Amino acid sequence: MSHLSTPYFHTAPLNEQQAAEICEWVYEPPYDIYGWMSWDQMQELEIEFGDPELRQQQYLAVLDAKEELAGFAQLFPLQQTIRLGIGMRPDLCGNGYGTEFTLAVVRTAIQRNPEAEIDLEVLIWNQRAIRTYQKAGFHITDTYTRRTPDGMKPFYCMVYNKQTS
Repeated sequence: MSHLSTPYFHTAPLNEQQAAEICEWVYEPPYDIYGWMSWDQMQELEIEFGDPELRQQQYLAVLDAKEELAGFAQLFPLQQTIRLGIGMRPDLCGNGYGTEFTLAVVRTAIQRNPEAEIDLEVLIWNQRAIRTYQKAGFHITDTYTRRTPDGMKPFYCMVYNKQTS
């Protein structure tokens, strides 16, 4: 894939085969905290996209122009807000695709609920993601700590500015 041209990304329903593939992705440290448990475990525990109903309601595949799986997104509904969870395939990370990738997810969130605020949470140390989200039209609105599998960690909440779309 050329680093000069950003592939066009779009979203589609996340199917079981794609969900299983995502569970096999391995990220380099320190991003390895974003990996998932095995597909068998997720199905057995019926958590996240291992739960067919939750997968259908909240999860999306992010596909490139060749219809290949480039990542996934969760559109988690909170009162008047849609909270995004975004994950890009490890070999695509750090290559400048993040802004277009993020905007593909934002477009879908706006289509689902045009009135909702769109936000996301990002670990404070993840400056690569923060810069990407800022380029896509998000700004930091809050800082807080919350529980992660590795204990309490500091996060930013970033909100999408719809005027930029």
